[in-house]
Amino acid sequence: MAEPTQLAEVVSLTALTPHTTELVLRPIEFPLAFQPGQWISLQLPVGDHPPLNRAYSLAEPPSPHGHLTLVFDHVPGGKGSGYLSSRKPGDRIPLSGPYGHFILPETEAQHLLLIGRYSGLVPLRCMVRALAGHNTLRKTTLIAHAPTTSEQLYHEEFTALAARHSHFHYLPFVSEAPEGHAGTVEAIKQLAGNGRRVTPMIAGIKAFARPLRSLFMELGFDRREVKLETYD
Repeated sequence: MAEPTQLAEVVSLTALTPHTTELVLRPIEFPLAFQPGQWISLQLPVGDHPPLNRAYSLAEPPSPHGHLTLVFDHVPGGKGSGYLSSRKPGDRIPLSGPYGHFILPETEAQHLLLIGRYSGLVPLRCMVRALAGHNTLRKTTLIAHAPTTSEQLYHEEFTALAARHSHFHYLPFVSEAPEGHAGTVEAIKQLAGNGRRVTPMIAGIKAFARPLRSLFMELGFDRREVKLETYD
């Protein structure tokens, strides 16, 4: 069940790439319990009919200090991102949540296949960090898409994690096309074709995620086996 609305205090804002910013919030009234992959809603005092509700996935798993880490991309003329980018530590923002069913499977997956485009990597990063933090990072492959090399979210972090964990594989692709990179199709066929069983989880815009779900179905997966999180 979702938590009721409460105020959260801005802890910090940090630029991650030229067009994305990390926002850290501290709930004031009570700690927020959530599962990696879920999102919260911020109620922003802007727009024609405020509040303007904006959903943001959580980028860090639950921690003892209770901070909530979000990532927002800067939309030209965007009222939500414009408001958030002007916040300062100590400012307060109403939030509610958590929401969403895009979470890790209850039973341990034989091979977890995570596929994300741009800010769609945020909930996947939360999952990977949670698994690594509990030493349960089994066989996991992350396919990550970015529109440009300068916008590769968490690229260094994922590269370092793959170097430390033999069970974690990181496949980055760069393409301006919203449907992603052609190399992803071949990678999926190699990982999930010929009866190989993986647990697919895809996050990104519909133009990216839906064709990949169709690809998995062509490879013999049931539609319900392919978890999707879309943002448009």
